[in-house]
Amino acid sequence: MRRATVCRMSCLEKATKEIVRRLSRLRFGDPVAYVYQPLEYARRPHAEYLRRYGQGSREVLLLGMNPGPFGMAQTGVPFGEIAAVRDWLGIEATVDRPAKEHPKRPIEGFACRRSEVSGRRLWGWAAERWRSPERFFARFYVHNYCPLAFLEDSGRNRTPDKLPVAEREPLHEACNDHLRAVVECLSPEWIVGVGAFAETQARKVFGDSIRIGRIPHPSPASPAANKGWEPLVDQALADLGLA
Repeated sequence: MRRATVCRMSCLEKATKEIVRRLSRLRFGDPVAYVYQPLEYARRPHAEYLRRYGQGSREVLLLGMNPGPFGMAQTGVPFGEIAAVRDWLGIEATVDRPAKEHPKRPIEGFACRRSEVSGRRLWGWAAERWRSPERFFARFYVHNYCPLAFLEDSGRNRTPDKLPVAEREPLHEACNDHLRAVVECLSPEWIVGVGAFAETQARKVFGDSIRIGRIPHPSPASPAANKGWEPLVDQALADLGLA
């Protein structure tokens, strides 16, 4: 008799399923007009990211803020610049469309021709320093604190820290619990915020129970990052003893 194959969800897959459930209950008002949840419509590439690179423990959890419109919002992968996800991480899968879509910010998945600068810098740095994703993910895992992207009527991206308190508090409560679950899954020695917001949220959640640091954000809005982000992040990691 042939045994039936049992498909078991990984720790991170279970945590993802729970945060999707909790965030589906939240509602957001003006000036937010559109909310993108790539863990739902881009669930296939995100699940592949978890399966390939989210198994076992990690030394460092690199923590970002939330999806960019041309990165994770398109691919389901944190800082998910399309060429980096497809060509370096080796992930490409069908991406559905969100139920409500901004006409100026369509979800085109891996067909999107726009490039997210932050993701291009982060994954480009990883590829340059570690050569293969397997070597990078042996030490690091990249995760976004909040998996939702918020767009105003104009198409402008609105970050979670700019939401009204009444909307921000339940969002942070769900994201804090999700971050705890991710840390439980990966048992990192360090949480390193990619930018000040992520570091601050990590400190609010964990206090001094885990080592927490920060690297500069690779955003094109940062003049320092535009002058050369790679040496800045190398120095920041060296200062933490993580070179």
